[in-house]
Amino acid sequence: MVRIRKSSERAYIDHGWLKSFHSFSFASYYDPHWMSWGNLRVINEDRIAPQTGFGEHHHRDMEIISYVLSGELAHQDSMGNIKTIPPGDIQGMSAGTGVLHSEFNHANTETHFLQIWLTPKLMGVVPSYEQKSIPRHEKQGKLRLLASPDGMESSITINADAKLYAGLFERQQEAVLEIDPRRKAYVHLIRGTLTVNQQQLQDGDALVIADTAAITISGGEQAEVLVFDLLAKNTEA
Repeated sequence: MVRIRKSSERAYIDHGWLKSFHSFSFASYYDPHWMSWGNLRVINEDRIAPQTGFGEHHHRDMEIISYVLSGELAHQDSMGNIKTIPPGDIQGMSAGTGVLHSEFNHANTETHFLQIWLTPKLMGVVPSYEQKSIPRHEKQGKLRLLASPDGMESSITINADAKLYAGLFERQQEAVLEIDPRRKAYVHLIRGTLTVNQQQLQDGDALVIADTAAITISGGEQAEVLVFDLLAKNTEA
């Protein structure tokens, strides 16, 4: 099963300082048909205005990943981490038993990033934080593993039965990712155009996939894409 979720089908929320597209139900946006896909719970495409951000707030029992597209995101949390997340970095936080954190844009230009939540494999773990820089050439024409349960291939380690890949594709560049057909997959095209399993995607489109043994990517034009290999049955907290 392969189905396109068009960018225009996402919820659009405008708070003034924050403009966001929600792929799944989140905060005031509720759609019973789009609560999650497998153990992928949230993909929010956020744009934060200069000198604004998310004040200190609490999370628990959720795997939270930030992927910055432009600008910078300042992160501070109750574990003592004070970090800046630039484009190209992958940041992961296991909220576990509970963590307070804030995210702020201190610059004079907009910060554009993806906020991703995954349902954890184990509840009540000790909170943790990890951040790595991934050079562009490692994503060019291929799917580079960003996050995994065991930190393989220099990815960040997450407490979730999921893998997250990112790739940059132009023209004749192609990639094939084999997946267990008993699992689910989710493809989110960040920008550009791309053909995935013979489906044409444009900026913000997504592909939900089940009962499929491979994801085939081709025909990219300035394309940046995320691919999730997911647990088939959602086990939300």
